[in-house]
Amino acid sequence: MYIRTEMEKIITAVTLTFSITFLSLYMDSINAAQVQNEGMFKRTKWLKGLDTSQLNYGVAVSDVDNDGSLEWIVAGFSGPNFVLKYNATTKRLVNLAKQDQRFSAIGDVGGQAIGVCACDIDGDGREEIYFLNTNNAYAGRADYGDSLFKWRNGRYVNLYSDPVNSRMDAKSFAGRSVACIDRLGTGKYSIIIATYSQGGTGNFALVEMDENHPSNNVRSGNIVLKNVASIANINKATGGRGLVVGPILGNNGKSDIFFGNEGNPWMGNPGDNFLFKNLGNGSFEDVAEQAEIQDKYNNARGISLGDFNRDGLLDIAYGNWAGPHRLFMQYKSAKGMRKFKNVATGDYAVPTKIRTVIAADFDNNGDTDIFMNNICSHRNPNDREPNKLFTVVPNPSNNSNDPVIRKIDIGQAKEPRGFGTGAAVTDMDGDGLLDLLVSHGESKTQPLQVYKVNRQLARNATGRKNNWVRVFPRTKYGAPARGAHVKLTTRSGRVYSSVIDGGSGYLCQMEPIAHFGIGEDKPQRLEVQYPDGVIVTVSLRKSDKNKIHFVDHPNKVHQ
Repeated sequence: MYIRTEMEKIITAVTLTFSITFLSLYMDSINAAQVQNEGMFKRTKWLKGLDTSQLNYGVAVSDVDNDGSLEWIVAGFSGPNFVLKYNATTKRLVNLAKQDQRFSAIGDVGGQAIGVCACDIDGDGREEIYFLNTNNAYAGRADYGDSLFKWRNGRYVNLYSDPVNSRMDAKSFAGRSVACIDRLGTGKYSIIIATYSQGGTGNFALVEMDENHPSNNVRSGNIVLKNVASIANINKATGGRGLVVGPILGNNGKSDIFFGNEGNPWMGNPGDNFLFKNLGNGSFEDVAEQAEIQDKYNNARGISLGDFNRDGLLDIAYGNWAGPHRLFMQYKSAKGMRKFKNVATGDYAVPTKIRTVIAADFDNNGDTDIFMNNICSHRNPNDREPNKLFTVVPNPSNNSNDPVIRKIDIGQAKEPRGFGTGAAVTDMDGDGLLDLLVSHGESKTQPLQVYKVNRQLARNATGRKNNWVRVFPRTKYGAPARGAHVKLTTRSGRVYSSVIDGGSGYLCQMEPIAHFGIGEDKPQRLEVQYPDGVIVTVSLRKSDKNKIHFVDHPNKVHQ
């Protein structure tokens, strides 16, 4: 009988261990390659059982039923609007606008909606919902008019149907995008409408509650509206497309407005972008030329704000229709002026037929990703316009402070034959990863699609889930503080910043939450600056990672 020596036993054990380890590493490498090949997004079955095959456009995110969770609101063009709520038990989305009579008016069957946004215009703590309808009008005047839905007497009603508001001119023009702004820092929002002018007909509008009107009554919900665009000095006539709102120029938290425009000489529309600086008195001044961001020979579409190089200044990413896409980094000139420099190169700048642009950290690794939603032509069966995904990585070794832009695998959200018209993100199922809804239409009927992030890509070098922090600032009335500037400082000293989205980018509006991916890092401090300039600072513990933090305005109004 052969008896192994102790040394032989050790050698055998070591050999076996090495073999198992090698096999494990080999399998891990195969799995990692498979995960990488799958890309960032996977299609979900959340929409199973819902018929969404119609022409759809813009998407917004708001708490429509006021239960503390968020819903996707979809602008329906050839059919009704949707209010999509996630059911955690069935892991499916349900359409509140069809399921519950209290929300049925939002369906607005007669309207052909393209743009949508939500915000609290009257200070009741609940967001109103604005749909931009373009019935039978590419430019100039529409024959149906917009809709503005408010919760009143236990159901949603259209404020434009009230006799006192029915003749408002601002609701009757062919718009392209709508967004919300707290222009006076009161916690009550105005709605900006980027219209598409024809021969000077159809100026930009700014609709808000007329608090001084004798018939206005917030308690009863009878709200009187007025257009203050001329007072605010934004009543321009051009080919308005997308817009974003936030303290872009860092003026004590005050919300500025960037309009991405389209030139059309046949309709008398110049193509210059506008950057309206908030003067602090409710009016604005266009400083786009001084800021060097007019981009007058291109036609803007989707727009998103972000601090892509983490220098504390807000940058602007946007796409041009069939033109070079832009990543404008903000910097301070030698004279202290705020200016922008386009750093888009390579694959990022390649022209596409682009719609929505979303800046967000999808895999929670701490770097901002940019999702580009494109639309292909139904006339050409060989046409391909796939969606694209890039990541923007700060480059501290670069003296110019320009970030590095890399194209990454988008996964199943590529949609090479997609007729994309809009998209919006939120963490719908509460797992700490942003979920993406993409709408389709215009050129051909196509159902909505929802995508989840590939969880294996949202892990750090040790194989653990990347950490995240979500921040929900609320106004003094308890509504989402759209336009607020949120900063997160981590234990390693990194400072991330985000603006609570007021819309519209292009037709769409993201969730009213600042979502920060921080990788292996831990949170240390939060800072929220509201549109009135008030700053709230909150100290965080290491255990405050992977949580949502609600931050209330210190001058909270108890209703």
